[in-house]
Amino acid sequence: MALFTIIKRTLVISIILILAFFAHYTLPRNEVVRIVGATERLETFGINRFFFSGTPGGMAAGESRDVRYIDTVRPSGEPRVFRNEDTGFWPPFLKFDAADLQARARDQVSDADDPKWIRVRYYGIRSQLFTIFPNALNIRRVDGPDDTAVPWTRMISFIAILGFGLWLWLRLRVFGAERVAPALDRASERTGAVRAFFGRIRRLFSRR
Repeated sequence: MALFTIIKRTLVISIILILAFFAHYTLPRNEVVRIVGATERLETFGINRFFFSGTPGGMAAGESRDVRYIDTVRPSGEPRVFRNEDTGFWPPFLKFDAADLQARARDQVSDADDPKWIRVRYYGIRSQLFTIFPNALNIRRVDGPDDTAVPWTRMISFIAILGFGLWLWLRLRVFGAERVAPALDRASERTGAVRAFFGRIRRLFSRR
């Protein structure tokens, strides 16, 4: 396999994987849960700082600050914790009502005997290793744990990413055929000429 082909495929696959992770992290999803608590906890940031929102207005930047959390339980009984932070303008959800959302979450707290099922719209990932939490965007009361919502935004975005990846692969293929391949051929010819030159010199001295 030609070196350029390997480089091209590696580049395309890397870009697609990066875009796919970015889309998976940023695009909103929905999950039906039961809220069991809405609290604020002091969070000390480290390498996970990137996965939290910026310092809220009126607060001084520091290594730690209070972060709102919404504690929930899935229908299976598995815990699911969301942070509740304003997004501002990026990610572009224009969420500025984290305090109001926290109040609505407290109002929907329920127990297993009389559950209130809530559909949480959120983005982000959960990592216990790096203490990363998804960010809740909105909550809505639903009839039961089997409620579903079609993720049109995610579906359309992933199709767009695949289309971009195909377009990029085609462009790199044309670029390789028109620019890179001729340049490699010329370099190969020059390398062959240099090798032949030094070969003649070596044979000349070997005769002596």
